[in-house]
Amino acid sequence: MRREDAQRRVQAQKKAEVLLEALPWFHEKSGTTMVVKYGGAAMENPELCHMVLDDIELLKLMGIRVVLVHGGGKAINALLSKLELPVRFENGLRVTDDDTMEAVAEVLIGKVNQQLVWQLNEYGANAVGISGADGKTLKCRQTDPKLGHVGEVVEVNTELIESVLEHGYIPVIASVGCGPDGLYNVNADIAASKVAQALGAHTLAYLTDVDGLYGEMGNEESLISSLTREECHIILESGELSSGMIPKIASIAEALDAGVHDVRIMNGTFPHALLLELFTDAGIGTIFSQD
Repeated sequence: MRREDAQRRVQAQKKAEVLLEALPWFHEKSGTTMVVKYGGAAMENPELCHMVLDDIELLKLMGIRVVLVHGGGKAINALLSKLELPVRFENGLRVTDDDTMEAVAEVLIGKVNQQLVWQLNEYGANAVGISGADGKTLKCRQTDPKLGHVGEVVEVNTELIESVLEHGYIPVIASVGCGPDGLYNVNADIAASKVAQALGAHTLAYLTDVDGLYGEMGNEESLISSLTREECHIILESGELSSGMIPKIASIAEALDAGVHDVRIMNGTFPHALLLELFTDAGIGTIFSQD
């Protein structure tokens, strides 16, 4: 029994040390607004999804105003395959014809958004689901006729988001926007960045399928732990980014230019990635900061 008691004390001490390490970060983030972009494999795995939503609930309990923006690329691809419709991308953006737009709206608004809201509510964090078309939250124009219904966000109306936050709920936003000619498919990374800018968010966090930004693609040892705003622009202009990473890094650079304090990319398939990245000294992803 004495040995078991000693082990429990050691475990308790380690937990206390973790909390003490996180204390400065608690002070920095409490009372701020954080936009979390959620997508990829972490959304598909029920166990990982539970951990992510637990993290979000804890952030809210800590006094952080959390806004969740989500995509659903894998689910969209699955439906398109079922409907025997092509899956095409140009520079990381999905080519979205009329049929594809209908599938995107069905998946993001009708399925993924409602599922996330239900899960957050079940886990104890009150959430409200909206799309960028609700309340004209994401006002768009066509990005390029060749891409079809792909929207460039020209304005974010924060009224609905702020109302949800003020009533103590977590806004869960599907990355579908609206224009004078109908709905638009908006890249979720870009949507999250635009929302963060409009809300004056302190932090923008991307939960992805990779650990962060690599100096050399495919080389896990080349993970870049931190970059300044200036360095972010240099990488973006270098022409060395993969097509799928271009919209993400561009949206990060834009968020920093607009005054967002820090932006983070982390692997959402790692258990409790959000908490580890935000509240430990080492972190687990790539942080982009003003300087």
